Amino acid sequence: MTLILSWLGVDSRSPSSIYIASDSRISWGINRKWDYGRKVFGFKKHPDLLGYCGDVLFPTQVLSQIVELGDEGLLFKDSYTCKDKFEAIKEKFIQLFLSYPTNEQNIIGDYLAVIHASRDINQKFTCYVIEWQRNVGWSGRQADFSDHSDKLIVLGSGKKEFLKKYEAYWLSSNKKTSRALFHCFFDTLTNAADNYVGGAPQLIGLYRINNAINYGIIYNNRRYLLGVDITNLSGFEKLEWRNELFERCDGNTMQRLTNAQKQPNPLMNS
Repeated sequence: MTLILSWLGVDSRSPSSIYIASDSRISWGINRKWDYGRKVFGFKKHPDLLGYCGDVLFPTQVLSQIVELGDEGLLFKDSYTCKDKFEAIKEKFIQLFLSYPTNEQNIIGDYLAVIHASRDINQKFTCYVIEWQRNVGWSGRQADFSDHSDKLIVLGSGKKEFLKKYEAYWLSSNKKTSRALFHCFFDTLTNAADNYVGGAPQLIGLYRINNAINYGIIYNNRRYLLGVDITNLSGFEKLEWRNELFERCDGNTMQRLTNAQKQPNPLMNS
């Protein structure tokens, strides 16, 4: 299935960032897997992020189409709030789903979910999720925010393992920080007992300004973007990079930037 997490980053003033992180594994049963599946998407012309879990084929096709519709100016109006944008995404997603052969065996799984994270013109962040279950139908909700950095939505077959580790991370010296959430996510991903969770981490985010950031990830001493190993490519300086500690890194050397803050993980002796 997957492990997907959205969380809010809060600094000394107010919410300052929002993220969606995911694994990269696509599975067909326990023994058949592929660790390079894209699961997070960002709009280039709007401060909006998307991520999915559950069924793979339908969301990967439709979410890429929805992002293009948005960036071409066809999906959102200039006056849209975050909720308006969520409703537009949800409406188009469900409209396309209704024409999908969901009753055909092996065409679609029994569950899928989409996370939508957004920011408005007043620098206010929001996060929503829509879910479909074969025997239940559609449901949706808005995530509640805390006054500190914290998880918003956790989904997928790796959710139980993540939440178990989360309890320990939330008692550590890093509690109530973005790095604690990423440390917990990375720890769960790399040590998952669940065979449906794996591959490199994918990370996308928003700050108070500008649109989606696709982060390069240093994983097992290699470079990844959106689940794809890009170590043999070039132009790494074009990306913002993070390692397993959520530290800002140089994409060329794969080392922490000299002016970057250390982000030790007290539970991993890092």
